Amino acid sequence: MKLQSIYIVAGALIAMTFASCKKDLIKTNTDPNSVSVGVFDPNNILTATQLYYTGSTDNAIEVEETEIQGAGCMIQHWASTSGYYFGDKYTGPPTSGGWGSFFDHTYNSTIKYAVDLYTTTSGKPQYKNLHQIARIMKAMAFERITDVYGDVPYFDAGKAYTKGIYFPKYDKQKDIYADLLKEVEQATDSLDENADKPQGDVFYSHADDQIASWKRFGNTLLLRMAMRLTKVDPNTAKAYVTKVQGKTMQSNDDNAIVPHGTNDPLTINRIYRGIGEDGDIQLSGQISKTFVDFLKENGDPRLPVLSYVYPDGFTPGDDPSGGSSDPADQNGLPNGYDGGNTAHGILSYPGYLGNLNLYSRPSPVIFNATAPTLVLTYAESEFLLADAAKRWGIGDAGDHYNNGVMAAMTQYAIFGDGGVVDEGDAQAYLDAHPYDDSRGLEMINTQFWVCTFFNEYEAWANYRRTGFPALVPVTYTGSQSPGAIPRRMYYSQIDKQVNTANYNAAVAGIPGGDKVTSRMWWDAQ
Repeated sequence: MKLQSIYIVAGALIAMTFASCKKDLIKTNTDPNSVSVGVFDPNNILTATQLYYTGSTDNAIEVEETEIQGAGCMIQHWASTSGYYFGDKYTGPPTSGGWGSFFDHTYNSTIKYAVDLYTTTSGKPQYKNLHQIARIMKAMAFERITDVYGDVPYFDAGKAYTKGIYFPKYDKQKDIYADLLKEVEQATDSLDENADKPQGDVFYSHADDQIASWKRFGNTLLLRMAMRLTKVDPNTAKAYVTKVQGKTMQSNDDNAIVPHGTNDPLTINRIYRGIGEDGDIQLSGQISKTFVDFLKENGDPRLPVLSYVYPDGFTPGDDPSGGSSDPADQNGLPNGYDGGNTAHGILSYPGYLGNLNLYSRPSPVIFNATAPTLVLTYAESEFLLADAAKRWGIGDAGDHYNNGVMAAMTQYAIFGDGGVVDEGDAQAYLDAHPYDDSRGLEMINTQFWVCTFFNEYEAWANYRRTGFPALVPVTYTGSQSPGAIPRRMYYSQIDKQVNTANYNAAVAGIPGGDKVTSRMWWDAQ
């Protein structure tokens, strides 16, 4: 898979789509009260849905305030002394943005477009495959939001325009997951090689066989959803995993990727858009000591690809070449410290380097305006299959583990020459860390944690599902989850005020209430 060719194709698709619909699609075309759905091509909505899912569009800042500053810090990929990185110390989010904005913007953007795409293609033979892809995209978006909050509006969500439902009820996560599994399975099985080849498909328009790629994507997503249930409904999980054997992604060529070939605000890399443009890379967001130490202590060849010490005084747009990717120079920032002169202040940390600029940040290879986004990968798939094999004997856990490690090591080649990890180095790492079945689940899911750096929602969800890696929670005065990594995020204050009756009914059904310490259905103890 060539990065340049993907950029060219995706850039052309994005340009064509947004040149024609940037002004009209987002404002009017998805509103059937404003314009007949017969006057526009629903393929355009697919592009918008995929971009909104990655946070590449106008909701990027709010999404990344939740993913990086929240989940990414909780899972100890990221760390910061800034109060905006509320997940670092398990405090509440800022008064603007944060968890509530993710809730609101996800429904008002990703979910809205996914539901509109699903609705406008339903029952139209000329959009047979587009409709099935809409079902898959819709399910993937809802999986993310229910994994963050638990019970959420699902069956009536996104139907303000089409059904006049402005105050949707919250549905039980158990019921949501049952429907997600059904939808993805049926949609994937219904994809037809002889039917339409959707245009505006940012994920797979470049693929040699677009529909076959979507089938592998759908089965891999089904695997991920099924494995979420290992604690609460292992029989269902096992049944679905058995169904997708041999049908999931087969190599890194199957990875679902959103290229970002331009610096346009609508298509800019989601994480850079969220926390890079305003200088936060220099001022606040560092890589966690937990993550850097794990890579250093294990001689991981990904360290110089992922981690970088920038030149002192660096701001986005500057030439970063005066910094260092040398593994010996990488130092992660410990979680749980603020910038004040307090017991929790970074100055009180015994190993403090004396200057925050000396701590590692994401490298310019993977952190820039045009860096691609990895949405769902072969490496993730192999680690999930390894987990299933270890639990239930479905396949060979060691083989899947080995495949996952090699894929995770080499998947960054999509970022260009700086992301290439030599296959010999990857194999040497694997030889030095062979699969040990006595520690199978720990090894598998710790490697899953490494390979989902930048995919923080998945890293956090998999940690809650498995308990790996064995992270040490922070202790901090004012924490909403003292000494324990949060299990969920609390609901939007806006929904609490506007959709009050349904919010109150949902909270009444949560053991422990609307708190970050409360566990959702699939995270039962």
